[in-house]
Amino acid sequence: MLRVWLASASARRQQMITELFPNLVCEALIGIDETAGEVEVEEQVLEICKKKADAIKNLDEFDLIIVSDTMLADPDVDKVALGKPKDEVEAAMMLHRLSGRRHRVWSSTGIYFSGAWIFYTDSSIVEFQQLSDEDLVELVLNGSWKGKAGGYDLAGEMSEFASLIDGSQSTVLGIAESAMKSIEEISKEFS
Repeated sequence: MLRVWLASASARRQQMITELFPNLVCEALIGIDETAGEVEVEEQVLEICKKKADAIKNLDEFDLIIVSDTMLADPDVDKVALGKPKDEVEAAMMLHRLSGRRHRVWSSTGIYFSGAWIFYTDSSIVEFQQLSDEDLVELVLNGSWKGKAGGYDLAGEMSEFASLIDGSQSTVLGIAESAMKSIEEISKEFS
């Protein structure tokens, strides 16, 4: 049986990987600098994903290690990333900014397998309905924004108000689509 480590605190990522590897160890990396240079969001998300991979020192303890990062591109300025809101005010501002609009979500995922890292970066497009003031308040007060890039979870409370227009749900939920396909192939190989 493969020894698998998902180096993430994301419940959505854990859910996707546990379906493939029930013996999964899910433990987030702590103290990673999640800032990136002034480059396109696609490059920022990959840079942070690689920082997470570089922080892992005990590579020989696992057969498969997965790191990932997800960012939203600002709907107006492609180089500006919307990260995770720090508080309710920031969550409300992000959701208001995304309301009634489309935006691109980027996920970069690193897979350590057979002694080497491979990185995958994909994007998807999500469209929000116009959020009423009541919906916006409810989404902020229920805490569904916590720990989520852009302040929302497409498979959670936001599913009522957002639609996947292009790309893959796995990319929006935190694992690049191409990486998810590779992880599924590894799972089939060892099941």
